[in-house]
Amino acid sequence: MAIRVMLVDDQVLLRTGFRMVLAAQPDMEVVAEAGDGVEALEVLAGTEVDVVLMDVRMPRMDGVEATRRICAPEDRERAPKVLILTTFDLDEYAFSALKVGASGFMLKDVPPAELLGAIRSVYSGDAVVAPSTTRRLLDRFTPMLPGTAREPVNTEIDRLTGREREVMLLVAQGLSNGEIAARLVLSEATVKTHVGRILTKLGLRDRVQVVVMAYESGLVRAGGGAG
Repeated sequence: MAIRVMLVDDQVLLRTGFRMVLAAQPDMEVVAEAGDGVEALEVLAGTEVDVVLMDVRMPRMDGVEATRRICAPEDRERAPKVLILTTFDLDEYAFSALKVGASGFMLKDVPPAELLGAIRSVYSGDAVVAPSTTRRLLDRFTPMLPGTAREPVNTEIDRLTGREREVMLLVAQGLSNGEIAARLVLSEATVKTHVGRILTKLGLRDRVQVVVMAYESGLVRAGGGAG
């Protein structure tokens, strides 16, 4: 079954270019388009979509607010994944979109092969922003996070076992599963299991949101240190 993709961008030429790239893929289909967040939500109400390619700077409703509504907790099970397209690396819009539920972000001038790989990754449930990139975003915009000025307090994180909390801390510090496995002397499969349990217990969609919660809760502070 083809991955159903929606293009949301106020630039028609950009949507046309993306549509041509995706149309050439046997496992992808562009099923909807929209020129801003308001139109996107209207279209999504009647269209089944797996992945949304979302611009951030648009009239009427920007991509951050649209992403927040698409990824609302009550719709988590059936909500499409959102992949943010931005012009600038380390953009506060990209940060805000990750914080409200986007599964990752890509630069608009990314090579087609990387964009296609990102769509497939998001569809399969993976985040497409390296944890280290997310960490750099959070380090830059950490003053926007309410939890960073307080002592680490989060009842949801208290539900984690000691090992899960340890894994979460290392994920938030930008380590891959392989690096965490080496650090904790575990198999990579075991680390992947721990990450899955962390996502389930905390009600998160992917590793990006794990990093965000770690910063918000004060578990990790700007610069990557433990709280």
